[in-house]
Parts: sequence; C-alpha cells; structure tokens
Amino acid sequence: MVGKAVHFGGGNIGRGFIAELFHETGYEIVFVDVLDSIIEALQKADSYTVTEVDDKGEKSKTITNYRAINSKYNEADVVKEISEADVVTCAVGPNILKFIAPPIAKAIKARTMSKPLAVIACENAINATDTLAGFIKDSKDMDKDTLDNLPSKAEFGNSAIDRIVPTQPKDAGLNVVIESFYEWCVETTGFKSGHPEIKGVHWVDNLEPYIERKLFTVNTGHATSAYFGHYKGIRTIHESLQDPEIKKAVNEALDETSHLIVQKHGVTKEEQEKYVNAIITRISNPALEDVTDRVGRAPLRKLSRKERFIGPAAQLAEKGGKVDGLLKGVEMALRFQNVEGDEESAELAKILSTTSASEATEKLTGLEKSHPLYEKIVPIVEKVQKEGKK
Repeated sequence: MVGKAVHFGGGNIGRGFIAELFHETGYEIVFVDVLDSIIEALQKADSYTVTEVDDKGEKSKTITNYRAINSKYNEADVVKEISEADVVTCAVGPNILKFIAPPIAKAIKARTMSKPLAVIACENAINATDTLAGFIKDSKDMDKDTLDNLPSKAEFGNSAIDRIVPTQPKDAGLNVVIESFYEWCVETTGFKSGHPEIKGVHWVDNLEPYIERKLFTVNTGHATSAYFGHYKGIRTIHESLQDPEIKKAVNEALDETSHLIVQKHGVTKEEQEKYVNAIITRISNPALEDVTDRVGRAPLRKLSRKERFIGPAAQLAEKGGKVDGLLKGVEMALRFQNVEGDEESAELAKILSTTSASEATEKLTGLEKSHPLYEKIVPIVEKVQKEGKK
C-alpha cells in the first residue's frame, strides 16, 4: 500500500475519477461526506464498479480498499484520518470549500508525521486549492504556532480536472459510468518536499495554461450547448449539438476563447483547433448522455468574474478582441431561471426581477463599471429582464 488518501465528496467525480486513480496507485481511500445515503452505502459495500465509456466501447474496474466517514456526526474521526494521511483531496463544489476547511485545519494542527500533508482541491474553479488554503489558514482552529510551521505540516497544489460524468442509470447505486478520457493536472510548485505519487496525474510547473484551456474550452463549450439547449427545450447535450444554430453558437464562442488561449499561452493555432475538435466530439458522444439542465445548473457561479464566460470575455475585451459568441452564451445563461432542483437559477431570477440592469450586471459578473466588457453586458441583462416582464 502506498499510503492513505482522504477524499471529501462521495459523488460521481469522487468515486469515479479521483478514487479510481488513488485505487490504481495503491492508496487506502477514506471518503468523507455529509450525505447519509452515500456514506451508509459505502460503509455497507466492500466494492463498487467504475465503467469507462468511449466511442470504442466500455470497460469496467472494481474499486476496493476504502472506508467512509460521515463528517456531520464524526468530525473527530475525520480529523484523525487526515492527520495520519498522505494526501487529502476534495470534489465538493467551490461553495463548499469553506465548510471542509475546519477539519483539515484541525488535522494539520494535530499532525506529527515528518512529511507534510499534500492538499489538492479538484474543483471546476481556477486556483481552488489556493481558496481552500485561505479558508484553512483563516480557520479559528488554526493557531499561530501551526501557521508559523505550516510549510512543514501541509503543502498545497492547485489542480485542473477534466472528465465527463454522464447521466447515471437510475439503479446505479455506488457504481459510476464515466468517460474514458481524463486529464488531472496538478501544479508542482507548492510541493517543496516532493509531490505525492498518484498514477495518471500530469504534474506541471505552471497550471494556468492548462486550467484556462480546460475551463475556457471544455466548460465554455459544455455550458453554451446546455444553456442554448435549455432555452430551445432540448433535453440532452448530444441533441443540442445536432441543432445547427447551437453548434454554430458553440463554435463561435470557442473561436473566441481559442484566440485568447493561442495569444496568451503560446499554444499553436493548429494544436488548439485539434483540442477544440476533440472536445466537441467528446461532449457530442451519445454514449455519454448528459442532460442540459444538469450541465447548466449553478448559473450564478458560471456567470461569475473568473468563470467560463466572463473570464475569457473580460480578457478579450481588455485587448479589444471579439466577444460576440461569448455574449450570446451569457444571454442564454441569464435565461436559465427557476429550473427545478437548482437553487442558483431561482436566485438568478430573483436578482433579475428585483434590481436594475446595471446593479444586476455588477452583482452577477463582478465587473467594474469602468471595465470595457461591462457596457456590453448591461444591454443583454436589460433585454432578458424585459422578456421576463412580458
């Protein structure tokens, strides 16, 4: 056994992606979650299956050697496990990082192992590990002595993950169907004592080119197809991309983000074009059925300042670049309101119905009024607000 890995989040990415690579490496895995049903299922089963799917077929792997703890009731056990672990990861959503920071802070404080704990957040957000590290350092459970000696107790690495989890069969239980393709890039600069061993991870010196390429291609393309598909009443991403108007809209948005990536990160035009085509092929795969309403959920986060629409559009606007395709994606995202099961879509509807266009633009995008993109967003917000009043 290589060591122990503690993972926050017993969902499909946690079980089907992160834990799969830990299992392949030889770690004992400790899942941590607050959802009773998932923890109880993991505690009762000594294995589950991950089925990898692509256009050539599928293959299955059995995941074993794991335990599960409900942090809602057993935080002390979680703290003990982390204090004795080699690595702690999470796939809980960027908004939940502040809630998992306290037990990690307590574990770092209690840690006596000679090698620092490796901390890696696996979230669809830029520099999520830095965000988590900030919450850990600011935790009331962190004292001055631990902070002063933090480099000897914990090391932090930002990461970028890319793997499609399609809609799961209703009777799947713990089993996960997942895309065969994956990319997990982790920045090495934070691991002064050496990065942990994890099979399949791509260790890089500078994560920004990888995370922006992924966020501004995979996530921008996926979200654009989802929001257009939702607006047109189309159920799946695969079906959305068969619609000529939506396919054109996705290509237009990705042409713009590609221009940014090529100019900013030195990627060749040909290499980026190949990457875009591969992404379109992946999200169009009918074997990886994904529902537009699922992909579109959490519109407030996806419309925020550093995310998949405003992030690249702001950088392009600062250089006088074209942003028409990205703005069409923003408009469709603004229409993703009051979708069943998605609290953010209800909050979006509330913001748009109770504030002015300028106030809503500032609140939703985080753009300053002086930013060149701001004046392009306000009329779009106003247009969607007027439609809502009809």
